[in-house]
Amino acid sequence: MDYDTTDADSFGRSLRGIGLNLLVRDVPAEVAFLETVFAMKGHQVSKGFAIVTYGGQVFQLHSDGTYAENPLLGLLPENPPRGAGIEIRLYDTDPDAAAARAEAAGFTVLQAPSDKPHGLREAYILCENGYAWVPSRPKG
Repeated sequence: MDYDTTDADSFGRSLRGIGLNLLVRDVPAEVAFLETVFAMKGHQVSKGFAIVTYGGQVFQLHSDGTYAENPLLGLLPENPPRGAGIEIRLYDTDPDAAAARAEAAGFTVLQAPSDKPHGLREAYILCENGYAWVPSRPKG
């Protein structure tokens, strides 16, 4: 599927398995963060929506305004961080390289890359919406 040209109906009908949709205050800014730090790719990026790919995975970003009729909107906190309690784990991303890119771009590295007892080397990087992005690789 060409994520840059697909229409909403075709895209929606193509989704399978488990999906991830993040509500964010500024879609283009979140896409810039994901592309800069994790080399993800944003498709059809607008003020209200983006399709994002990470390897063979796909997920969505929506702005708060697109959720005007959705009951979830009323649960969002007015003050950040809104993503507290969720870890988005990126098992195919070098945590050392991602943390270096995040620091260089002025993003928050909550925890520097370190080896964990569960067999992974990982870091915790926060986006402006408070989501914890966790690049991870098996310990070398």
